[in-house]
Amino acid sequence: MQSVDAAGLGIGDDYPPRIMGVLNVSQESPYEPSVFDDPGAAAMYVDEELIDEGADIVDVGLESANKRYEVLSAEEELDRLDTAVETIESTSGDAVFSIETRYHEVAEEALSRGFDMVNDICGFADPEMPRVCREYDVAVCKMASPPDLERPGAIEDVDDIYDALSRNGLTEKTIVDPAFGGWSEAKTLADDRETFHRLREFRALDRPILVSINRKNFLRSIAGRETEKALPVSLAATSMAVERGAHVIRTHDVAETRDAALVGAAFTRERFRAADGAQVGVEELDVTNSDEASRHIDAASRTATGLDDTGGVVHHPEAEQGVGRWYRLAGVPAGERDRARALAADSSVVVAGSDDTLVIGGSVRALREMAGNLGEAPSIQVALQHALDARK
Repeated sequence: MQSVDAAGLGIGDDYPPRIMGVLNVSQESPYEPSVFDDPGAAAMYVDEELIDEGADIVDVGLESANKRYEVLSAEEELDRLDTAVETIESTSGDAVFSIETRYHEVAEEALSRGFDMVNDICGFADPEMPRVCREYDVAVCKMASPPDLERPGAIEDVDDIYDALSRNGLTEKTIVDPAFGGWSEAKTLADDRETFHRLREFRALDRPILVSINRKNFLRSIAGRETEKALPVSLAATSMAVERGAHVIRTHDVAETRDAALVGAAFTRERFRAADGAQVGVEELDVTNSDEASRHIDAASRTATGLDDTGGVVHHPEAEQGVGRWYRLAGVPAGERDRARALAADSSVVVAGSDDTLVIGGSVRALREMAGNLGEAPSIQVALQHALDARK
């Protein structure tokens, strides 16, 4: 995983999870505690409610990205930039300041006046945005979006999200954002839940991951909570997101989110990595299923887009060879148990157990080969094939 330097702030697997607090200088923004039009009051909020509470990054929005509002032009965003610049000049705390915009003109002006990084909510729909970020040598968050400046985040299918993040390339300092939330009428809560479930797949892009899940509806609906009572579900999801590979958490609830992120980091599996001084670097990939493995195969080969003709993940059979599964089977007939043990003796599959219970484990490919040879043990064959087909 390639780390990113954001104005001296390291972001990636080698660093703690980073917290991005939010400030809006847009009266349309729905979260009132973070909305200001007075630079002095905004600076006080940034110092006391964001930086002092643990924000590493402060993301400043010039307009609401809510689909209910008209999109501002670059000129209209620039008209609001003075308030944002005066705010960061008036803060006393130490943080990286990010400008949220979709326009390269706004990004360039903000960077020239003191901002440290860019949060592009339209994912390089403005083709000049990566050029500006490279020229200023700054980190940039790229949110998955169609190539349309008026439709940030308006992608539903997870495979299309992955493809959108790849579109127009990545700078060396890009942080990818899979765009959680109701960015379009067509996007469902199930779409967001699937994206969250498959969060590890985005690690194949070899860039740090940002998630913005604070009090989002796909989490609130699980517990049946309104926005003002949805902090606990956000914190639970924050720990899970970090454990699954997220590096930056964008939030309005800084102190609580910081703690939840640290818990997630403490229980994240160790990923072996050795590169310094070695002729060949090695990094353990965070792979739990064959789709995640296929993403990494695509990224390494650079010969596939990651999508098949139906919009699904390109499934590489060889990915199954390196992904392990373990199953416990109960109520196994004695004769079938013996047949399974005999087959395992000539393969890399592990079969263990006594009485009518078996534990079977191995690579997906080895398990499939074994299942194909279990004709004399039909109960095990049916159960094993069903389990393998249920999840790739």
